[in-house]
This record gives sequence, C-alpha cells and structure tokens, in this order.
Amino acid sequence: MNDSENITSNPRMATGTPSISDIVDARLSRRGLLGGLAAVSALTVTGCASGLRSRDTEAPAFTFAEIERGMDDTHHVPGGYRADVMLRWGDALFADSPAFDPKNQSEASQLRQFGYNNDYIGFVALPDAADGTKRGLLCVNHEYTTGRLMFPGIMQAYPESMTEDLCRIEMAAHGGTVVEISETTAGWQPVVGSRYNRRITAHATPMTLTGPAAGSPRLVTTEDPTGRTVAGTMNNCAGGITPWGTYLMAEENFNGNFLGDVPAGHPEAENHDRYGVPGRRYQWGRFVDRYDVGREPNEPNRFGWVVEVDPMDPASTPKKRTALGRYKHEGAETVVAPDGRVVIYMGDDQRFDYVYKFVTRDRLDPADRNANRDMLDHGTLYVARFDANGVIQWMPLIHGQGPLTAENGFASQADVLIETRRAADLLEATPMDRPEDVEPDPASGSVWVMLTNNHRRQADQVGPANPRAENRTGHIIEIKEPDGDFAATQSRWEILVRCGDPSDPSVGAVWNPLTSENGWFGSPDNCAVDPSGRLWVATDGNERTGAADGVWAMETTGERRGTGKAFFRAPIGAEVCGPKFAPDGRTLFVAVQHPGDGEDATFENPTTRWPDFQSDVPPRPSVMALKRADNAPIGT
Repeated sequence: MNDSENITSNPRMATGTPSISDIVDARLSRRGLLGGLAAVSALTVTGCASGLRSRDTEAPAFTFAEIERGMDDTHHVPGGYRADVMLRWGDALFADSPAFDPKNQSEASQLRQFGYNNDYIGFVALPDAADGTKRGLLCVNHEYTTGRLMFPGIMQAYPESMTEDLCRIEMAAHGGTVVEISETTAGWQPVVGSRYNRRITAHATPMTLTGPAAGSPRLVTTEDPTGRTVAGTMNNCAGGITPWGTYLMAEENFNGNFLGDVPAGHPEAENHDRYGVPGRRYQWGRFVDRYDVGREPNEPNRFGWVVEVDPMDPASTPKKRTALGRYKHEGAETVVAPDGRVVIYMGDDQRFDYVYKFVTRDRLDPADRNANRDMLDHGTLYVARFDANGVIQWMPLIHGQGPLTAENGFASQADVLIETRRAADLLEATPMDRPEDVEPDPASGSVWVMLTNNHRRQADQVGPANPRAENRTGHIIEIKEPDGDFAATQSRWEILVRCGDPSDPSVGAVWNPLTSENGWFGSPDNCAVDPSGRLWVATDGNERTGAADGVWAMETTGERRGTGKAFFRAPIGAEVCGPKFAPDGRTLFVAVQHPGDGEDATFENPTTRWPDFQSDVPPRPSVMALKRADNAPIGT
C-alpha cells in the first residue's frame, strides 16, 4: 500500500465520535492479553463462547534465533535460514522475453517481463513432476509504479518529462503475473516459457464486469456502451486464492490513476469525492482519454473491484466481481463456513474506512470446480460495526433495507455496490485505522485484522476498536467467529497488540512483556497463517520507528499471547508484502516492494541498489523464497 495515496475522505469523521478509550485500556490490561478472548466471553452473544477451538497445545514454539532491529541496504534472516531472490522486476517470463535493460525500457518489453512493485503472493499447487520436483503457480499483484526509481532523468522536469511511452510502460508494469515455479536443488525457480505464465496489465487485458452492477448506466463509457467490459486492472494490493483455485486481485488506490475534473454539478461528483477521484498520481490522463474524468466521468466506477482470474487457463477472461463491493480493496481472503458457503474478508485501506465480509449464496462443490465458477456473483456483502462490549455486528448492504433506499440516492443494488463507502457510512459502520489485510484461520475460527496506522485520528474520535489518537504505529485485532461459523452475523473481537515502542509511554503500545527489544514493530500490513496455525505479520511503515520493515512471528495463544519475534528484515526503503507459505510450510514467499525508495530517491540516486548492487541498475522489487537450510518447516 502506498501511503501517499492514503487521504481521508470519510465525511463522518469531520465531527468526531465520543471518547471511550478507558474501556479499551481495561480490555488491554495484562490480564486481557494473557487471557485473550476468554476475558470477554461473558459479553458476547449467547452460544458464541461454546466449542471454540484453541491452538494452545498444538502450535510448536518459534525456535529461530531472533534477528536484530536495524536498517541497511540489504535483507536479513536468522542463522540457519537462506533467502533466495526468485523473481525481480524485469525478469523473463516467456521464451521471447527480452533481457532487462533499465535504460532502454519499452511497453513491448514490459508486457513480457515480471511487473513492478510486487505485493500480494498467492500459491496454487500443481502436481509434482515425474521426478518428484514440487511445482506451483505463483500469483503476484503489481500494485503501483514509482517512475522516479524506474526511469532515468524524469525528475529533472517532472511531470512534463513523463511521455506517453513512459506512461504506457507504467500501465504494462501494473496488474499481476501468473508464473509457474518449481523447487530445484538450487531453490525455487521460475519456469520461463511455461504454458501457465501470464501477464495481466492495466490496459491490455480485457475483463468482464459481472454481478449486480454489471450493465449499470454508471459503468457505461465511450469505449464500452454496454457497461460490461473493461480493459485491465490496476493498483492491485493484497488478494486471495479461492477454494476452487482462482486468483483474486484486489483493486486498491485506483483514484491515483485519474486526472481531470468532472463538470460542475455532475451526478458522479459526490461519488468521486468519497473515493478521492481524481488522485493525480499518474500522468496517464494526458495521453489516454479514459484516465481523464472530464472526458470519461464514469471510468473510475469501473475500478475498485475484486477481479477473479483463473490461473490454470491463461487464455481466460478475468472477471470483476461487483457483488463484493467497490472501495480501496486490501485483500480478499477466503474461507469455507461450516455450512459450505464461502466467506471473503476484505479491508478498505484508507484512514477511517471499514472492514467487510462477503458470504456467498451458494455452497462450495469441492468435487466440481466448474460448479463454483460464478459463485462470487451471488451473496451478501456485510460491513462491520465494532461495539464496545466486544461484539461485532455484521450489517448487510442490501438495497431497500434501512437507509439504502431511493430516498438516499440508491435506486438499485448496483448503486449500493458502486457507492459501497457511502452505503456503509449510512449504516454507521465503525471507521477504522486503515484496515489492510484481513486473514481467516479455518482451524481456529479466528480472523486477523491488520490496522496499519492513522495519525489523523483526533482525541475525540477514538473508540473501542481504534483506541489511540494520532495512531502512527497501528494495531492488530482478532475477530472470533462463533463456533468457527465464518458466515455469522455476530462475532467477537479483541485487540491482540497495540503496535509501537513499548518503552515509550507516549506511544501507548501494549505488548506481552516477554516481547524483546527486537520483537516489537509498527504498521502491520499483510499477514499469513502458516500450516501450524501460527500468525506471521509483515509491515509497511516500520521505518518510522527507526528500523526497516520486515516479517515478525506473533504468538496468539497461551502465556505468550501478544509476543512478537523478528524473523526477516527488508532493505532500506522497502516494505514487505505477501507473505505466503508453501503448503508444506517449508517455504515462506515474501514480496519486497519499492526497495531503495526515500524522500529524494531517484533512478540515479536510490537509497540502495538491492538486489543486484550494480551501479547502473536501479533497485528492483522482488519476490523471495525463505527456507531453513535443513528444509524443516519455517519457524520450528
């Protein structure tokens, strides 16, 4: 997630909300940390406390030697581990892919190469090769581009120096990559030329809009009078893999791709304001009409969705599933409820926006992949209200119910989904401190919510789920679904940790006292649950605390609940995305995004030239494979 895109656009926060931080302080006492969710079970809905599964006696301890806090030009892992750079920006994917030449880039080259700023990592297992070699499909989002690090000389006269050719290279570097990988004696390697390999881009990949909003007049443009087809996807942040093996790409800061202004009094003006359109981050609208809202005012409505891709069929047409709502999606992680319905958890990554889940109408058919093909077009989208008594109310966003009526400007379910944020505003959902990754654990019934930070929250705007004003380091919430029923409309919640430096009282951080001086962190962003059910957290913004971003192991049960342990450290300027475990738990894939970035960093003068460390090569966002030297499971 690029923090420069993180404006505040929620009109509800102009007046603030009552302060009840004392409630939170009581709930985050040492007793609360050590006792976990049991401390609030009496406050929850009848029946929620029974049958909850725990990993107190199941999860093995984290036995790796913790690395130290710090910041330098390269990456670090514990002793006994190896960290292999597997894929870099510009690497070949196809037999005809040209060699990476950073001083002679072109749109045609980038379309055949690994994209920029790798974020989400998904893994779809393939059958082992005849010789026993492990294989899989890696599905990687390319969130955004940083032109001043990608291209030589552009900062001398920016933005005029951004030509149409450079803008088209940026478009080709956005989107996603599907690439086959195999594990050799040298480690995991991309299979260049695999029939599965595919680039998905912001402009050259046709997509179909499906679900309740498809065909809405508000999705009609000059290029698409049907409102059902759109070229490409962009600003793809975290995502997900469905139980039937498709790849979900979540569109996040799409507002930044637009220039221009809608005419005064235009019916989309208020809608665009709520999403921060136009964001004016990119210069694409100078050369392509669709990125200028003055020429195509409906075009932004065609972004901010979750895109479903079939990685097994590189010729298939991706589908934007409008039933899941339109906002700045961070993540689309799936889990199967006990009754067979599929649940997708999502965050709207902006200060003072919301946490969502979508519950399908139909039940998963594990024996027939095709039967699940359009499951995401039918179901109910919910938004969360976090109550002070530790209960979440999941409120449905359904046209005609409550305030979601024609009187309030919603003529149909399509309008509710196109303006999901405004609909959630009217339902009085809880404005959160940048909800990013939301990860369910199917075995425990827990759902982990990463809340990255929100320095704009004022003292009169704190609440039980967002307890700190000027929250610069974020926190992590555990949602507990009753009896593991992820489709429930009432859940419980508890803050796991308040991030930041526990030695500085002004920060208001709360960790288990067993956390070392290296084990605390700030700005949790993405997370993963490993095959043993343990939580791992990647950060975006820990540099604000004086140390590099990285990956931490998190204790979530027993006497060590709320203890962090430093595992991986990124090079200066980078955030860490992903992370994703191979099914056997012996490999942890991580995405190192925007290495070498900094306030004045450029192609000519980055803060590091990781991972190549060549004087004429800029820093290259990369996917890494982390393993134990003895090939035992990670962390044990």
